[in-house]
Amino acid sequence: MRLGSRSSNEYIQLLNKKNDDIQQQFLEKILHLTKLKNVQVMLGDATITEQKTFDPALVNDFYQTIIKNLKDWSVQEISISNNEDVRRIFTKFEIREGNYLISGHMSLQYHVLLYYKPDQQVIKLQKELSDIIDLTKNKEKQMSDNSDQFVLNKLKEKGYKDFDHQKLFEIFYENDEFREKIYKEIENEIEVDFQEMSNKKTKLIKDLDNLLVETYQTSPVLIDDTRLITGEEGCLCTFDIEFIKNKTKEGLFDPRKMSESVKDSIIKRLDEFSKLLQN
Repeated sequence: MRLGSRSSNEYIQLLNKKNDDIQQQFLEKILHLTKLKNVQVMLGDATITEQKTFDPALVNDFYQTIIKNLKDWSVQEISISNNEDVRRIFTKFEIREGNYLISGHMSLQYHVLLYYKPDQQVIKLQKELSDIIDLTKNKEKQMSDNSDQFVLNKLKEKGYKDFDHQKLFEIFYENDEFREKIYKEIENEIEVDFQEMSNKKTKLIKDLDNLLVETYQTSPVLIDDTRLITGEEGCLCTFDIEFIKNKTKEGLFDPRKMSESVKDSIIKRLDEFSKLLQN
């Protein structure tokens, strides 16, 4: 049973009220922790601009404080999911009271935007990368436009003079070692080492990646599981109570059959959690 669900039972209504208070306290914390600040970043066209961001590490520290003080609870370590530009930082925890299991979930979902650091090195690396791409493109076109004649000439230089055009290329494609050697000679003739160019391009891209900076944005609003799964920004703090029967969890149960001691224990656990949020 998810707390917050409609019920005519007086006890469940009491739990719902406590759950509402917890959610509002949690939202206030998230509002404070995700307060935006301005940072300078560089766009792909080298324009310097300001971008707003918050620090997810503050949310992580907040979670750590909560779970560290959840005495007797079974706690799941804080996790961060990474699905392209959407991330989620969350933790789950549970405790058993009699035949009832209380489980809680805190989560914040936010978007990640990538920019470059405002560093002149970015412009320098972009220029080098652009030059290599242009050179490689031009040389590949030159090689493609003249490759047939290049290969034919090279094969004839190797002594294949009396074969027709088709036979020459059959020999060329059947001999891998010979083909690689011919390609190398063609590369030398057009004065470019494509492997070296590829290695340089890979290194430049890696160097540019190292100059990327992440910014984070979220909407400090309460969302439900469905909106969380679909990737919406927001935060979630939920509690579920399940009845354990023969090692099986049941979400539907009759609260009138709960003992008073279990009812008091569940209220106590929610009050303890609420107190942690107030600190």
